[in-house]
Amino acid sequence: MMEWTDRHCRYFLRLIADDVRLYTEMVTSAALIHGDRDRLLRHHPAERPLALQVGGSEPDELARCARWGEQAGFDEINLNVGCPSDRVQAGRFGACLMLEPQRVADCVAAMRAQVSVPVTVKTRIGVDDRDSYEALAGLVRLLADAGIERLIVHARKAWLHGLSPRQNREIPPLRYDRVYRLKRDFPELSVHINGGITTLAEVAQHLRQVDGVMIGRAAYQNPYLLARAGRQFSQPDAPLPSRHQVIERLLPYVEAELAAGTRLQQISRHLLGLFQGQPGARAWRRYLSEHAHCDGAGVEVLEQALARVPDPVKGEGVR
Repeated sequence: MMEWTDRHCRYFLRLIADDVRLYTEMVTSAALIHGDRDRLLRHHPAERPLALQVGGSEPDELARCARWGEQAGFDEINLNVGCPSDRVQAGRFGACLMLEPQRVADCVAAMRAQVSVPVTVKTRIGVDDRDSYEALAGLVRLLADAGIERLIVHARKAWLHGLSPRQNREIPPLRYDRVYRLKRDFPELSVHINGGITTLAEVAQHLRQVDGVMIGRAAYQNPYLLARAGRQFSQPDAPLPSRHQVIERLLPYVEAELAAGTRLQQISRHLLGLFQGQPGARAWRRYLSEHAHCDGAGVEVLEQALARVPDPVKGEGVR
């Protein structure tokens, strides 16, 4: 999610759940080739397993970016063929590439030839009026032949014109049945579903049909959902940190980042939803919002915000 899942967000989420795969913001091939590559690829080793999500349409350029990503330590290179924003379309990548399935397959093949880590694709179920299951299956067949092993499908089609990115996440109807059918028709692929999934009950339902679930905005807005997901689906006996413990474990990272010139607000903006639904959540959000942006704001802001939230099981379990 562009401008959301930066490295500070990912480090925070890893403190909550150590068994989920995290994805970067989408980084364009042009930015990696012509921009500050070291900054764009920077991440903490603790974030792993971590996928680098790239956008582009030139096989040779994407192959270079995939190689850089593997060298930087990423565990997966993911090609975004689902973002419908105008800016993305102007660069000829994202969802508009679904209209050029052979080009997408050529991009994947070029990337696969350069790296040993998995190359995956995130796509929609269709674009504009090209939204038949047959067209989607044709794209997936080309991708499978090009060497992908994992496919992530946002179960909505994208309208390239007339809808904003937000509207494209809400207005086109969800067609989970098409993703389920892909899994039946391509059993050799690991198929992961995305789009409109907000509860663990929904996750459990989808996992009866597909191999995995990607959660975006729901996890950002209520990040502790990831801790509960780990307990329910992969590590039923693992102890969970309390929300207070998550912040306490984050403090050394924050101190190091502040010393390196990062402003507190760049980190604290990702923490606002941690106590969603808990007593004191509003006081937590308010204190961070009012103080984290101030010049010289340090870890004491997080400590003061935390003191405003009751900790009913201090040092133990979860509420």
